[in-house]
Amino acid sequence: MAQPPVISLKKICKSFPLEIGGEQQVLFDITFEIKSGEFLAIMGPSGSGKSTCMNIVGALDSATSGTYELYGKDITSLSSDELATIRNEHIGFVFQNFNLLAKRNILDNVMLPLMYRGLPIDERIKKAREMLKLVGLENFETYLPTQLSGGMKQRVAIARALAGTPKLILADEPTGALDSKMGNEILKFFKKLNNDLGITIIMITHEFEIAKYADRVIHIYDGHITYDGKVPKDEHTLLKSEKSRKK
Repeated sequence: MAQPPVISLKKICKSFPLEIGGEQQVLFDITFEIKSGEFLAIMGPSGSGKSTCMNIVGALDSATSGTYELYGKDITSLSSDELATIRNEHIGFVFQNFNLLAKRNILDNVMLPLMYRGLPIDERIKKAREMLKLVGLENFETYLPTQLSGGMKQRVAIARALAGTPKLILADEPTGALDSKMGNEILKFFKKLNNDLGITIIMITHEFEIAKYADRVIHIYDGHITYDGKVPKDEHTLLKSEKSRKK
C-alpha cells in the first residue's frame, strides 16, 4: 500500500481581518503535495504569501478554508493545543534569526524540544550531544550563543530541530543572517540531511541561487502558485510565471 504524502494541501485560502473592516485575502486555492524525502523550495517576492503558506504548513497558523493533511491525517480544524502537539512530534523548525536562548548554553538550547516531550534529563543530554556531534559542534556544548559565529548558531538551530527526530524540517530563510560562505555551508548540510537521512525539507527563500539547492520549487506570487516543478536552469522561468499572473 502506497504511503500518503507527507503534506497535502487542497484549495487552501487565507484571509486576515482589516482594522478598517473587511478582510484581505493573501492565499488563493493553494494546492500541492509533498512526498517523503523531497527537498522543496517555496519562493516568491516579499508580500507574495510564501511565509503565510509556511506558517500553515508548519501548523503555526490555520487556513481560512481548504484542507490540510499531514501524513494522511486531516489537521485543518485542530485546536491550538493540538497543533502544538503536531509541531512538537513531527516538525523541526530552522529560522533566519536562529531563535536561541542567549543565556543558556548550546547543549541546553538543543535539549529544549526534548524537555517538552517529558524525556528524563539523562536521555535529553545524550540525544542533544548526539545532535551536536552530527553538526560538528560536540566540543562547544558549554558555549553561549553569543560566543559563536552566525554559521555555528545556525548549526545549533539545526541540531535543535533534529533533536526531536522529525521526518520534516521547515527552514524559513535559513541563510538570511549569514554571509555567502557560511550560507553555502548550511545549504550543503541541508542537502546532506536530505540525501543521507531522507529527511523531508521545505525551505522558504526569495533567492533563486538558494532555491537551486532544492530538487523542486513552488513559486508563489500575489497569493497564487505560478510554478510548481523541478528547479529550472535559470530564474527567467519563474519571473515569466509572475508576468503571466499579472496579465
